Amino acid sequence: MRIGIFGGTFDPPHLGHWLAAVDAAEALALDEVIWVPAAQQPLKTGVSSAEAVHRLAMTRLGVQGDGRFRVDAVETERGGLSFTVDTLRLFRERYPDAVLFLLLGRDAAALLPKWREPETIRAMAEIVVLTRSGEGGELPDGVRRLPTRCVDLSSSEIRERVAAGRSIRGFVPDAVAAYIAAHGLYHRGH
Repeated sequence: MRIGIFGGTFDPPHLGHWLAAVDAAEALALDEVIWVPAAQQPLKTGVSSAEAVHRLAMTRLGVQGDGRFRVDAVETERGGLSFTVDTLRLFRERYPDAVLFLLLGRDAAALLPKWREPETIRAMAEIVVLTRSGEGGELPDGVRRLPTRCVDLSSSEIRERVAAGRSIRGFVPDAVAAYIAAHGLYHRGH
């Protein structure tokens, strides 16, 4: 079994995340991609806007209908700071015979040397950096670059659009947009 572990804040999850996960699933012949929303990322403290329960719910809505994808609440249920090494240990226990791929964006990969136990992470999973077309630059040793489609979307832009009362249609799946509206997420003062 070949499993991709796709962690992130997903605040909110958007179509760029989804397309990168599709590209990784196809290029790496993954049997499954497990999306893991972080409770609180140690290197992004204070950045997240929506509570973990909302980010988990939006991620579940964002992947529904694609049998290759599922969401695991391990980090949000554990609470506190989310350390990748702890999450990978859990998946290694659950799937001792699987080949694990840790799917990262370019920004997260650049911080890999600052993560807790980066060498242990490398030993438990192949690290795959999902890079957009034209994104070059150095990557940490021992990681694999996987080009994905160039989709100019960011969660921060989506949060800003919602706060400004602008449409996010085409930025996130419709179910995620409906959830954001229903729960009043990302509005100024929220």
